[in-house]
Amino acid sequence: MTTPSTEAERLLLQNRAWAQLHALREPDFFNRLAQSQAPRFLWIGCSDSRVPAETITGAAPGEIFVHRNIANVVVHTDLNLLSVLVYAIEVLKVQHVIVCGHQGCGGVRAAMTDNDFGVLNMWLRNIKDIYAEHFEEIEALPGSTVREDRLVELNAQAQLMNLAKTAVIQRAWDRGEGPSLHAWVYHIGDGMLKEVQTMRPGTKLPSPWQLSFGPMSVRTESVIPEGQDTTKLDQRPR
Repeated sequence: MTTPSTEAERLLLQNRAWAQLHALREPDFFNRLAQSQAPRFLWIGCSDSRVPAETITGAAPGEIFVHRNIANVVVHTDLNLLSVLVYAIEVLKVQHVIVCGHQGCGGVRAAMTDNDFGVLNMWLRNIKDIYAEHFEEIEALPGSTVREDRLVELNAQAQLMNLAKTAVIQRAWDRGEGPSLHAWVYHIGDGMLKEVQTMRPGTKLPSPWQLSFGPMSVRTESVIPEGQDTTKLDQRPR
């Protein structure tokens, strides 16, 4: 009979076998990894256990810097994600950031319902807004699976745009540096990745998201009638 303790022990045993195999194939493998990391990719993916970044891309340890959350959402108030992004861009100097959604995403499916998910409601609001924006297009599609798959793609594209709008990406582009941004979707049914959208460094965004980090000149116009006593303008309680 399998118990929780033996399940965890199985992972430890598999780790030992994995480490021994890599040490046999490449004796310097772990010494090299211990020195530093220089990944060229940041992966922003879903927490779904079926979508491990290194496995589905065939990448080795040290090649991809990974951040995962429910439904691969990029939110400007998510300090966890923003911290990862700053470190990846400004310290690791990654050259590509990939936002990867996937077929059969539970977060996307949940966002398409009216169910109450408690604390998750606030997180799912980000996807519900995308669903509402494209509601007519999505609902015109035949079948719930097709509609869900379309929202997965639209969500990946929307999160890519959110990523491009972040100050850290805009600063990097303003300096003439990378990274390129990619929206991908992983199809669990056949194991294939599909590129949905790419944004090259310096891609122009609609104002006001095309930020300027040089000196700013702000033109203001007075709305105070000439001759009015300005000392009495703000009488609000403090």
